Amino acid sequence: MPTHLYQHIEKIWNYHILGHAPQLSDCIFVLGSNDIRVAEYAAALYRQGFAPYVMISGGVGRFTEGVFEKSEAETFAELMRDEGVPDSALLLETKATNTGENVRFSHQLMLDNGLNFTRILMVQKPFMERRAYATFMKQWPGDAESVLVSSPPIPFVEYANEDLPFDAVVEATLADFERVRDYPAQGFQIEQPIPSDVLHAYDEIKKQALW
Repeated sequence: MPTHLYQHIEKIWNYHILGHAPQLSDCIFVLGSNDIRVAEYAAALYRQGFAPYVMISGGVGRFTEGVFEKSEAETFAELMRDEGVPDSALLLETKATNTGENVRFSHQLMLDNGLNFTRILMVQKPFMERRAYATFMKQWPGDAESVLVSSPPIPFVEYANEDLPFDAVVEATLADFERVRDYPAQGFQIEQPIPSDVLHAYDEIKKQALW
């Protein structure tokens, strides 16, 4: 891949990452996915004492159907138990199939358990941080005092692995940029500022017609 094209992709990757430092919260809210490193990172945050509860949301998505034997939430929970998170701290939402449902269904789960989380630490894949935040701010039915988003601290150059090959990571990074750009007009997310150099990087990548 030409260096300039790689740099454009990395610029969009970095745009997705909000740079929030984890803080003490009421709940670590984990959005299920096909990347178990998200669950491992969330478990580490729990062990460090960032929140007393871990709420995991995720049913069967297009990237996990036929890959996980159980729902994303159940799969993540099993891994997190092995990483030292007790059952008493876990809340599982197993029906959501998209980010909006992750948010809305988890809010109802919180209410069903007689809880009220106002300081929320969301955990998601790096290239989905900004979209997760924008979706939460639009679709969480209650009031939140603080909402932070974090992800496994893995740079773009090191993120691809056997389960998530490089081309798939790039494709997802671009697709999530398009959602950040387009979904506010559809009512799914709040608007996010997009710097001109990020827009330029996206346009240059599309000119190559590689993704």
